[in-house]
Formats: sequence, structure tokens, C-alpha cells
Amino acid sequence: MPTIVACIVTNLRPDKIINWYRANARALPWRRDAVSPWGVLLSEVMSHQTQVERVAPIWQEWMYRWPTPAAFANAGTDEILRAWGSLGYPRRALRLKECAQVIVREYGGEVPEDVDKLLALPGIGDYTARAVACFAYGKNVPVVDTNVRRVVARVERGEALGKPGKKEIEQVAALLPAENGPEFSVGLMELGALICTARAPKCEACPLSAECAWLAAGRPAAPTQARSQKFAGTDRQVRGKIMRVLREAHGPVEQERIDAVWHDQTQLSRALFSLLDDGLAEQDEHGYFHLPR
Repeated sequence: MPTIVACIVTNLRPDKIINWYRANARALPWRRDAVSPWGVLLSEVMSHQTQVERVAPIWQEWMYRWPTPAAFANAGTDEILRAWGSLGYPRRALRLKECAQVIVREYGGEVPEDVDKLLALPGIGDYTARAVACFAYGKNVPVVDTNVRRVVARVERGEALGKPGKKEIEQVAALLPAENGPEFSVGLMELGALICTARAPKCEACPLSAECAWLAAGRPAAPTQARSQKFAGTDRQVRGKIMRVLREAHGPVEQERIDAVWHDQTQLSRALFSLLDDGLAEQDEHGYFHLPR
């Protein structure tokens, strides 16, 4: 995508957002000047659907152990899954290893900076590709996550939240300023994370309160949406319990130890076999279970 050279008239005042960001940004370790593109890519994948406070210490450990794609590509899968810990969605860790291997094989161990090349990497989607291009390489490309969608929908259109899709990426691209675009983008994300939150937004502390169409419209509520499934009691929780046993074990684990983690044996069996199908666990010829090597 070419560099944006102009922006439309917008309520999203770049000067206000950038000044607010400089004064209020969280000191996240991957925002330091010396962080490599690989470090940025790791942070973005780890932070997907996970609180950054939980991600930060694990990210720092990973960067110490595997500071480059080449180092990570050569790591054992069991070692990676143990290091992933309780971040959730451990398949992301497997995809990261595949991604690192492609980076080493096709790009000489350097994370590509082109959005299309990033999109072609295993496990890298629209958001992550643009985030790496923007925050690691300074490309003035739209970076659209839930926080950005919410701020744009409220401030620009007076709506509670926009619908995700390719069209929204184009809309945000049109809002990018010609100068300091990447800083504007990260400021927009931070504003959504800290001030323009989904619940209890802090409108009184928002630098865009005077321009906000949503605030002027009386803060209309979002359409009622179906509640997401709670984590407790789900197959995902059971999978997590089994993975914890495998991560903490010093060797193969017998069936009895797996059986002890959950009372519903039908659900337990379903969760266990889904881990085997996903390549997150293996069973040896003796019937014992272990992390893939």
C-alpha cells in the first residue's frame, strides 16, 4: 500500500491525539526505540485477545531466549509451548514457529516490511501485518483493531462501534495524516485502550471530547449483541488444564494424571483429542502424553 500523502477533514485531530499519546502512553517494553521488527511481531501476536500486562513479562523472556527469528525457528516445540505458559490460544505459538521458519528460509532471517509479504507469513493477518509495517518500519498504513474501530466509529460517525472488514481499513487509511502517521496510529489505539473504552469510557479525560460526534449525540448505546461464552466450564478451559499438566511434567504423562484434571470425562476426552488434532500434544506407543518435540 502506498504512503498516505493527505487526509480528509476529520474529527480525529492528529495533533491532539499525538500530544495526548506522548503524555499518557504506557511504557510497554516493545515500544522502546531499540526493539527489532521481530520483537514487534512477537508482541502483536502475543497481545491478540490477551491483556498486555500479562504479555509483557513473557515477551521479555522470549526476547532474551530467542532474540531473532533464526533463534526461534530452531527452538523445540515443547520448549516453546512451555514458554508460552498460560497466555491462551497456544496454537499461536505453533504458528509463530512456522512464521519464523519462513522468515529464515525466504527472507534471510529478517522480518519483511512489505504488508503483502507479511500477510503471506503463517499466522499473520490483516491487523498484525499492518501493525508490524507501521510500528516496526514506520510505514504510514492503517492499523485497525477493536480499539481503533471503536474510537473512529464514535468520534467520526457518532456510532457505538463499526463493523470489521476491508472497507473499514480503507476508511481509516483515509484518516491518516501525512506526517507522524505511525505515532497517530499508535495514539489512536492507546486512546481506545485507556480512555475510549467499551465500558465506562472516560469522556471527561478525552482529548477529542469537543470533536466527538458520539458524545454530542448523547452517547447512543450499541445494538444488543449475543453474549460471548464464559470461559469457565468450556472446552477451552479443559484444554488449558491439560496443557498445564503437560507443560509442568518432566516426562510423558500417564492417562490417570490427565483424567484427574476434570470431572466430566466426556468433555475431558473431547478436549484431549482436540489437542492431539491441533498438534499441541502427542501420545507415545505406551499411551503416555507429552508436548510435541
